[in-house]
Amino acid sequence: MTARPGGPRAPEPVYTHPDARNSNPFHNPDAQQRFYESSSDVGEYPSRRNTFASEIDATNPAYGEQYYDQPGYEPYPHPRQDGDTDSEVDVYGQRYDHEPSAESLMPGSRMGTDTPSYGEYGAPPGVREPYPAWSADRSIPLSKEEIEDVFLDLAHKFGFQRDSMRNMFDFLMQQLDSRASRMPPDQALLTLHADYIGGWHANYRKWYFAAQLDLDDAVGQTQNPGLQRLRSKSTKKGTTSHAGAEKSLNAALDRWRQAMHNMTQYDRLRQVALYLLCWGEAAQVRFCPECLCFIFKCADDYYRSPECQNREQPVPEGLYLRAVIKPLYRFIRDQGYELVDGRFIRREKDHDQIIGYDDINQLFWYPEGIARIVLTDKTRLVDLAPAQRFMKFDRIDWNRAFFKTYSEKRSFFHLLVNFNRIWVIHISFYWYYTAFNAPTIYTFPGQPNPTPAMAWSATALGGAVSTVIMIAATLAEFSYIPTTWNNTSHLTRRLLFLSITLALTAGPTFYVAFFDNPNSSSNVPLIIGIVQFFISVVATLLFGIMPSGRMFGDRVAGKARKYLASQTFTASYPALARSSRFGSVMLWVLVFGCKFTESYFFLTQSFRDPIRVMVGMKIQGCNDRFFGNGLCRNQAAFTLTIMFIMDLVLFFLDTFLWYVIWSTVISIARSFVLGLSIWTPWREIFTRLPKRIYAKLLATADMEVKYKPKVLVSQIWNAIIISITCCIIKVATDGDAGRRALRAPAFFMSQGDRGFKGEFFPHGSEAERRISFFAQSLTTTIPEALPVDAMPTFTVLTPHYSEKILLSLREIIKEEDQHTRVTLLEYLKQLHPIEWDNFVKDTKILAEESNMFNGQNPFGGSDEKGGSAKTVDDLPFYCIGFKSSAPEFTLRTRIWASLRAQTLYRTVSGMMNYAKAIKLLYRVENPEVVQLFGGNTDRLERELERMARRKFKFVVSMQRYSKFNPVERENAEFLLRAYPDLNIAYLDDEPSKREGGEPRLFSALIDGHSEFIPETGRRRPKFRIELPGNPILGDGKSDNQNHAIIFYRGEYLQLIDANQDNYLEECLKIRNVLSEFEEYAVSNQSPYAQWGHQEFKKAPVAIVGAREYIFSENIGVLGDIAAGKEQTFGTLAARALSWIGGKLHYGHPDFLNGIFMNTRGGVSKAQKGLHLNEDIFAGMTAFGRGGKIKHTEYYQCGKGRDLGFGTILNFQTKLGNGMGEQMLSREYYYLGTQLPIDRFMTFYYGHPGFHINNILVILSVQVFIVTMVFLGTLNSQLTICKYNKAGQFIANQSGCYNLSPIFDWIKRCIYSIFLVFMIAFMPLFLQELVERGTARAIIRLTKHFCSLSPIFEIFSTQIYCHSILSNLNYGGARYIATGRGFATSRANFSTLYSRFAGPSIYLGMRTLIMLLYVTMTLWIPHLIYFWITTLALCLSPFIFNPHQFSFADFIIDYREYLRWMSRGNARAHKNAWIGYCRLSRTMITGYKRKKLGQPTDKSSGGDSPRAPWRAILLSEIVLPTCMAILFVVAYLFVKSFPQVTGKTNASPLVRIAVVSLGPIVWNAAVLLVLFLISLFLGPMLDTVVPKFGSVIAFIAHVFALIGMVGFFEFLWFLELWDASHAVIGMIAVIFIERAIHKILISVFLSREFKHDETNRAWWTGKWYGRGLGTHAMSQPAREFVVKVIELSLWSSDILLGHFILFLLTPPLLVPYIDRLHATILFWLRPSRQIRAPLYSLKQKRQRRQIVFKYGIVFVLVLAIFVALIALPAIFSHVINENYGLLARTLHPQYCYYSLPAAAI
Repeated sequence: MTARPGGPRAPEPVYTHPDARNSNPFHNPDAQQRFYESSSDVGEYPSRRNTFASEIDATNPAYGEQYYDQPGYEPYPHPRQDGDTDSEVDVYGQRYDHEPSAESLMPGSRMGTDTPSYGEYGAPPGVREPYPAWSADRSIPLSKEEIEDVFLDLAHKFGFQRDSMRNMFDFLMQQLDSRASRMPPDQALLTLHADYIGGWHANYRKWYFAAQLDLDDAVGQTQNPGLQRLRSKSTKKGTTSHAGAEKSLNAALDRWRQAMHNMTQYDRLRQVALYLLCWGEAAQVRFCPECLCFIFKCADDYYRSPECQNREQPVPEGLYLRAVIKPLYRFIRDQGYELVDGRFIRREKDHDQIIGYDDINQLFWYPEGIARIVLTDKTRLVDLAPAQRFMKFDRIDWNRAFFKTYSEKRSFFHLLVNFNRIWVIHISFYWYYTAFNAPTIYTFPGQPNPTPAMAWSATALGGAVSTVIMIAATLAEFSYIPTTWNNTSHLTRRLLFLSITLALTAGPTFYVAFFDNPNSSSNVPLIIGIVQFFISVVATLLFGIMPSGRMFGDRVAGKARKYLASQTFTASYPALARSSRFGSVMLWVLVFGCKFTESYFFLTQSFRDPIRVMVGMKIQGCNDRFFGNGLCRNQAAFTLTIMFIMDLVLFFLDTFLWYVIWSTVISIARSFVLGLSIWTPWREIFTRLPKRIYAKLLATADMEVKYKPKVLVSQIWNAIIISITCCIIKVATDGDAGRRALRAPAFFMSQGDRGFKGEFFPHGSEAERRISFFAQSLTTTIPEALPVDAMPTFTVLTPHYSEKILLSLREIIKEEDQHTRVTLLEYLKQLHPIEWDNFVKDTKILAEESNMFNGQNPFGGSDEKGGSAKTVDDLPFYCIGFKSSAPEFTLRTRIWASLRAQTLYRTVSGMMNYAKAIKLLYRVENPEVVQLFGGNTDRLERELERMARRKFKFVVSMQRYSKFNPVERENAEFLLRAYPDLNIAYLDDEPSKREGGEPRLFSALIDGHSEFIPETGRRRPKFRIELPGNPILGDGKSDNQNHAIIFYRGEYLQLIDANQDNYLEECLKIRNVLSEFEEYAVSNQSPYAQWGHQEFKKAPVAIVGAREYIFSENIGVLGDIAAGKEQTFGTLAARALSWIGGKLHYGHPDFLNGIFMNTRGGVSKAQKGLHLNEDIFAGMTAFGRGGKIKHTEYYQCGKGRDLGFGTILNFQTKLGNGMGEQMLSREYYYLGTQLPIDRFMTFYYGHPGFHINNILVILSVQVFIVTMVFLGTLNSQLTICKYNKAGQFIANQSGCYNLSPIFDWIKRCIYSIFLVFMIAFMPLFLQELVERGTARAIIRLTKHFCSLSPIFEIFSTQIYCHSILSNLNYGGARYIATGRGFATSRANFSTLYSRFAGPSIYLGMRTLIMLLYVTMTLWIPHLIYFWITTLALCLSPFIFNPHQFSFADFIIDYREYLRWMSRGNARAHKNAWIGYCRLSRTMITGYKRKKLGQPTDKSSGGDSPRAPWRAILLSEIVLPTCMAILFVVAYLFVKSFPQVTGKTNASPLVRIAVVSLGPIVWNAAVLLVLFLISLFLGPMLDTVVPKFGSVIAFIAHVFALIGMVGFFEFLWFLELWDASHAVIGMIAVIFIERAIHKILISVFLSREFKHDETNRAWWTGKWYGRGLGTHAMSQPAREFVVKVIELSLWSSDILLGHFILFLLTPPLLVPYIDRLHATILFWLRPSRQIRAPLYSLKQKRQRRQIVFKYGIVFVLVLAIFVALIALPAIFSHVINENYGLLARTLHPQYCYYSLPAAAI
């Protein structure tokens, strides 16, 4: 096949059909016109395999009439030929002059793709077909030529793009070929039509009836009459009242079935083709499946109209894109973006203001929604006849049609609405338990016990609690769903019913309270109380079990047509098998059975006595100057209230504890049932392995057994072993007969001797793991495999953005930065020493052969060299893997490293094992193929490759490919050369021809066979399809998948990330895995003839999940923790969840049913921010729309996980943010309010419950500490009654308070919190125990505990909690690219501090100070656990920082921290405290949108709008104020008792006000003075003294620090050196200042500027020329408030940073601590550890100077810190005497007060 003149030759196809060059299917006298909106055409592509080789005749005069806005455009320049215009013929570079259906398109086919087939299905071997199962000899309903003509016809009628048409033709043919390979072609087309258009599970059919189109369309007629909407509405109302047979749903369904049955195969194919063509160019509209259904229906109606059939001229190409898709795309884009200065910028809108994909889609669910669609002339689209609608699409005013169908407001009330049953069950039962056990509260005064009626009635208020929760949830629900249509009627009815229920459950209590008398003999109150109790229990059970969506207007199973759309698209949950449903119900019976029993006896019973002693406890002998004894007398009541909250939180936590226990038990029981446990005898697993390979992996049912099974199995086994280079089944000679025989390796024979195993696999090696899992997996039940030529075609899809493709030599052998102590290669050699040795040996052999070939001595010197010299010569091999820098040697090292890091190359090479597996299976199962080709191995290999290409495709969606830098491009090219069948989809762009017009973007596809364009050096795309605009509107990944999805082929998709791997032995199971979709054995009935046939009614399988092996496990403690979490979630939890129907889709490495998912919105969702965890939404969609989700245990993929502290926590932050967004989503609303109770519980505890549990765990710690502070105040100030060991009261203790029951309660609380934290380790331990044995499980758990992993777990729980809460409050969720490198770099102290101060360190330090007070006043040994927990929150980032305890680095870090704290005031610095402070503030204030007088700066990214008032009010004003009040109350209580001397205290409220407000006032005064100085002197001195601003800032910050320390010392002095009083005072001061700062920031600060000019203007006094514009007048006042806050925050940060550094100092004194620490982190023996970095002499000298200088500074600061606290206390007696004497001299009238009081 010739290439274009002047160009390179196209790759030769393997088999070329003789007539391939002469076919011209598109020859058409009325040739096609083309239409593009902004510019002209696409480029020229050569004819080649996989490409449309026949094109339109360019000489046709009709081509002169071009519909272009501009002259022709050629993205790929090429020499012109006579007669060329800028049209199709150049596009593909070949000319053909034949009639339309003369031949097939391309070598063997006109449009086809792959190299043709060895003659299957009885075709003679000479004929090579691109779609072998769809060949003429198989009685196909339509030939390829007829199908091509259908596509051509549709493209002419609707204006689809040529490349899109070619792509979709190939797409459809591959699906037909895939299906026809296992069923008759007629049935293949029939089932495909049923899946896309008309079958029971077709989304189009479901939509058709859900949107009630059947009420208006007479489906059976040839032409559909118009949709008379006005008539339809009235008819519809009539339908519900009298279900006439004609209009009833069943009659309509039957008419539909009959219409489908009567269709010709031609019409069926035309409908599928039209749907695919609409879908193929739909771009973002693919995310709106029902919108696409509407477009298809209008197009189909138009096609069947006489107007369309009689049309002779083809419509312009690109018309569909321009008229139908672009207006919708623009509406979607403009919702989130606006055009500013020629660039699209993100709008400042949150989800509740954006009409997203789901809102657009839901418009088409209801007839009322479709009726809203109007044209620009105000005509409703539905008033037009159906056949006329499609041609009016370009005139639709979409802005008037769409509206919000669900409001994703940021609010915690979503949790109330979606999970109301959780709150009802827990809070109501807590009330029942506690009320029954707290009779003291509702006992009448003077009575020992409450009356029976009161006891019944008070307990019965639990029903009222349930009802109040339901009322609150219902009111909140009103604000989330629009009241536009008649969809809130069920809420109004529910509210009415709930009001009645509230009256019934709460009213009687008032009667009983007023009319029940202990002395009365009437039984009426008792009867009322009992009836009330039972009504309450019924109400609680009803509200706790029944989904709120099914109350009063059943949206799930109601018969009314108005609910049909809701049922169809949100509640078509697939039914569970009877055993699974029983398991699901039993799980929750067990969980709640255990929970309610344990909670009653462990929690509630232990709380009974504390309630009894605390109720009515009035504190005596206390007084306050302002509040008298009003506050302090009720301290016990305050404390009890907090204790109630604490107990409730623990009540919630218990449930999750039991869920983890029972789901783990069920999962492990399932693993035994499936035969996946290591406890299956080892001998049995390996002895039977050959038989199992034969029986389970090979399609033996269809094989003619001409060969012994042993022969076939040996080929499989040897291939597996070669892939992991181990041992091979050898052909040996039988000693006696001299015959050749197969001998199994000793591996299989030596089953008796366990010790023999080690000879084959190094213990714990990768080879051992792979072979063990492979053998183990074959013991499970595996679906039967089909023969290779009958298996379905499938595609692996991998999105790629900027992940490493192949490591460069520089990345491998050079340190990453100054903080990295090791090169990547060195580190990998430490991790994989055996593999490196083998690699070096291979390289040396290769070098030797290469040099011998070149006639040189391979090792340079003479052969007589001594051994030591030889070793020296070998050094380069052992160091860097090569000696010669020739590319073939360096590339080997790069590949070796890339295959052991997380690179795309590793992913591609792993997934390409599918092709190897298919070739291997085909060869083994079809020995006749080998015989057919005799000894011609080339032809045999081509035949095998043809089969692999036909059945397996790999598409990498490289979004940035056209923008790659030279290195990335070279790496991508290397991939294509290594794997020519790899397809790369990418975004291509070209500038608009119109000035100021938008650039045109294209989805393009290339593979390794695509030829190069000489002019550009780039490959020529096979397909290049124009898009309506930039497809990346969301967070990226889902849009990237969506633009490439049109290039997938076959029936199934596997979604793989760019950090995964696969293995040959796993790929051999692919046919078994695809069998899980339950589509192998299809009934031979027509899905339309036998409507009730069970085969076509059972729920389709949408997703098949698979296990993941985390190959980054064992790479240090953090890598192993991340791997363990993934292992438990992806395997242990998934196994249980999938069995009981609770598994969703988590992205990788799940297999998806391509047709099911793509007709329901695609493989992921894409609204920016909202769909941050894009893949889980696709799982929820599939689940809600009737797709089953399964999980396979016998197949696994490799996956890499994050390895460093920061990257793991980035990943967890992303998960937490994503979960926050999920809470707001409509999917959670539907699942939470519609699922039956057992499946709802599974969904809740399997997904959001885990994160809510993390929030509750952190809440429990905080509430418990606050409770303990209050109990500490009681314990320190009151006389506590003492008891002897027997528990008897010791006599003579008058005026004591009985708090001993409370101490028991405290211990139980600590046990509960401890258990909740520790239960996290149970699943991993049991998983390891079952799959790898007791020893491995104990070793792994021990390593975790020795490496301080519990500390990391505590910290990561806080990160989860913080990310969800901040997301629900402020939003700002964005995709965080998690790191995939090896974490060997040491991070700076300042970097870690700024990253984790907000999420954890501040909270940890506040808790630490509270814990210090608790320890002083209420010491029990159990508090040690809380000290560990709290220190973990403060110190984890530093503990898990590599080489944190290297002394020199520690001191250099200290220097960097001081510089970080002090810079950025005179000139801007990107890494300074001031920048961190501003950034943390902008979450609330937001940024100003524009820098005045300058072009917009908004595109700088990271834009945050101002937080909404609703969020600010609760989190920034109410909560901090409440906390401040709480601790002020605690402090006032402590100070309300007389001193030891008997003197009363001065007013503690005034004291605390002075100490807390003092530093703020002091800062304000200092700032005012300095402001005046800088304002007057700054402009003069700034040019002379460049550091003037820095000096002023330094003075201010030093004074602020002195002020803060001074006021603390003042408090210390006022409290007369009483440590506990000073600490509780300090707690109150901290919380007051925190509240003041938050209120000042929230209320008084306007938005931030993007730049830092105002900060520098303040210190330098130069306010002009800063780009402030008119703000220059108002900014100083704002900046004054800012600076007051900043100085306080700076002072606290510098103190806090030093305190943390002091805490980290003691380990520095331990010898060899750095070695020990590295061993803990990296799990490398000290001998194999990373060396210390090498420094030059100059660097060493500089480091010594820094360490010496700053070491002295650090010691001095430490000494001052200790002195400020210790010295006053030591010399307190002297200070007291001196100041007492002074006070008496000056103020004799105050002599009876204590000195500090006088000072006040």
